[in-house]
Amino acid sequence: MTENHQFSSQDTSVVGIEKHQRNTNMDPKSENLHLINPFVHKMELIDPLDKVKTAVFTVLLLPFRVFVICLLLLLAWFLACIGLYGLTEEDLRSRPMKGWRRTIQIMTAAVMRFLFMAGSFHRVQFKGDWAPPKEAPILVVAPHSSFFDSIVVVLLGPPAVVAKAETASLPFFGKLINYTQPIYVWRDDPNSRQNTIKAIKERANSPEDWPQIIIFPEGTCTNRSCLITFKNGAFYPGVPIQPVCIRYPNVRDTVTWTWDGPGVLKLLWLTLTQVHSACEIEFLPIYVPSQEEKENAKLYAHNVRNVMSKALGLPISDYTYDDCKILTRAKEMNLPFASSIIDIEKLRKSIGLKETNIDEKPVMLPKYELDYIEFCQKLEIPQNHSHARKLFSLFDPESSGVIDFRNYLLCTQFLMKLNQPLIDLVKSAFEIYQNDSNGVSCEIFYFIIRHTLGVPDEVIHLIYSQIAKQSSQELITFDDFAKYARGKAEFSKIFTENVDSCEKLKQV
Repeated sequence: MTENHQFSSQDTSVVGIEKHQRNTNMDPKSENLHLINPFVHKMELIDPLDKVKTAVFTVLLLPFRVFVICLLLLLAWFLACIGLYGLTEEDLRSRPMKGWRRTIQIMTAAVMRFLFMAGSFHRVQFKGDWAPPKEAPILVVAPHSSFFDSIVVVLLGPPAVVAKAETASLPFFGKLINYTQPIYVWRDDPNSRQNTIKAIKERANSPEDWPQIIIFPEGTCTNRSCLITFKNGAFYPGVPIQPVCIRYPNVRDTVTWTWDGPGVLKLLWLTLTQVHSACEIEFLPIYVPSQEEKENAKLYAHNVRNVMSKALGLPISDYTYDDCKILTRAKEMNLPFASSIIDIEKLRKSIGLKETNIDEKPVMLPKYELDYIEFCQKLEIPQNHSHARKLFSLFDPESSGVIDFRNYLLCTQFLMKLNQPLIDLVKSAFEIYQNDSNGVSCEIFYFIIRHTLGVPDEVIHLIYSQIAKQSSQELITFDDFAKYARGKAEFSKIFTENVDSCEKLKQV
């Protein structure tokens, strides 16, 4: 059985007319007009029979499973509390568990295995041979696509995990994760990278009886359409590693949890209302690094990814975790075509477009609806460039043959101003969308604030009303908005924080 994936994204595009953008999962090596977007997963119940089955199992099966899962989770948490009793953070970091604590640790993992079975995962198939810790101190697992991937952890003993520090504060699960003696990654700490690498090296090369370290080298969840760039942390120690491939060969993909798609509760509901969910875990042969790979972690990571790509039958992609942050920021701001922002950036680079390109400057346009030929002429790029066609198509989801060039300019300004105050992006938007040098209309003002600050319409209405009272003109200028915003404490961040870090504004 193979998985059927349907990927699409939806964004607001042109002023006055809300259009929907749809991305299709295509082979990146092909000349099709769409690219793989590993951070998008759309999954809806369309088949009437599926809807009926889900409704019936929601009533008959879901309550029983939730009850059993809660009991098992409570039992596992209780065992973890016993095992952690009397241990400090320093104890957890400095020496492996032994004796009765290790026995309870194994018991806790067994309880969690039953929890996954109760949640429909009673078909887990293993392939290959699992190497002992002395032969392969580190396991690298890919692709990483879901919180359900933790099934690998509970089925293997458990090994120690490398996890975000925030997971330690999760109710119930925080204790369970702590009990694996994890290596925490503090993403907000500027020294986190060095500290994490140091901890991995010490564990991997320690003579003590530490469990294996399990790492998801992609660093974030994707839709399993490709393998994105591996982080180097697992490969810095230069020790042999064992690649582990994880698959979910189900007719309906109810597990993928990525940046643009169903949330946790919906995925849990749909998974728990399945009769069974299949999972395959394949242990590939131990990868022993060459001397060159030991000295170059990036090369080591790249070569291991190639091995796993071939085993999985998936292409590789140069997407990274940092791309996810940019994508998330664009979606928070409600930027037009936010779900395609990374594709836009990569296509521009592949075509050779740079910040210095005069035709990408924020300017008032006499004509903003362009066909493909005019688009290429405007950017001074060859019409026969395959990536130019793909770039144009991202802004033409309905294949009308015409795009609003202003939306393209706003996206490029977003990418160029990631390290600049957010107010600079707002100013660029005014320059791009205004039809008159004296300012913008009410409709355009709504569009700009909605798609640069992500502010709700009711708040924009209040802002517009207050600015209009102070202005004698029908049109609103950027200076009018900036003057208003400087007088409001809730807008202070847009003058100081950059586009990449400024929090979403929700109220005035």
